[in-house]
Amino acid sequence: MEWKKLRRKIQVPAYIQFFISIVFWIAAGLGLYGTLPLAVYVFMGMLLVCNISIILSTFLLDKFYIVNLQENFKNLEHLNLKLRAQRHEYLNEMQVVYGLLELEEYEEAYRYLHPLYEDIARIGKALRTKKPAVNALLQAKMEYAQKQQITFFVEVSSDLAALSMEQWEVCRILGNLIDNAFTAVSGMDGEKKVHLCIQENEKQYLFIVYNNGPVIPENKRELIFKKGYSSKKEEGHGLGLWMVRKLAGQYRGTITVTSVPGKTEFDVTLPK
Repeated sequence: MEWKKLRRKIQVPAYIQFFISIVFWIAAGLGLYGTLPLAVYVFMGMLLVCNISIILSTFLLDKFYIVNLQENFKNLEHLNLKLRAQRHEYLNEMQVVYGLLELEEYEEAYRYLHPLYEDIARIGKALRTKKPAVNALLQAKMEYAQKQQITFFVEVSSDLAALSMEQWEVCRILGNLIDNAFTAVSGMDGEKKVHLCIQENEKQYLFIVYNNGPVIPENKRELIFKKGYSSKKEEGHGLGLWMVRKLAGQYRGTITVTSVPGKTEFDVTLPK
């Protein structure tokens, strides 16, 4: 169910009951009811407090929803600018290739095209879903990985068209899993590898992220999903995997982790 519809279903009764509670307490303060049983005052007090809590909670969640929408729009804008710039670059590249072919420099044309083809294929893998915000996120993560000299493999075999989860929630899950993997390999010597697979079958969607970073000790594999837990010293970490588990659980999904030398893998399943 979309957040706006859910919010309306929660807020409308809460506002009505809040108004009734306020009217009751104003009338009670003016002495219009005379003497009422203590239980009535307790009930109306609890009703007022509960509805204030509901209204404040939905307000905070709404703010959280808007912030994530803004982040998604920012990613989409970045993707749009990037694609326009790349289109211009590829036109220039094609002119170079055409010139080489005109000069019959076939071997040189092949060497020139090879990295260009890999670049196009890499971008194409991130644009296979029907969720624009997800495509934008994957593009941004691939650019970041390239700057950090992380080899980031993306395998997309599902367009996520029928996934009922909000786009910003999907981005939240994928973003946290990918960032977690990038952090795991960031301090390594040698080649740093992170893989992302987006798949689906008849029953569920599956997000798989694995890396070749250090092994997660067995006694910490449950702790990493606790709110606030982090092995990093920088402030602001410790909510990523907890948030992934929370979002997946809201859609009856699961997250599991396996970790052996050379491969640490997180699997998120979301039932259809």
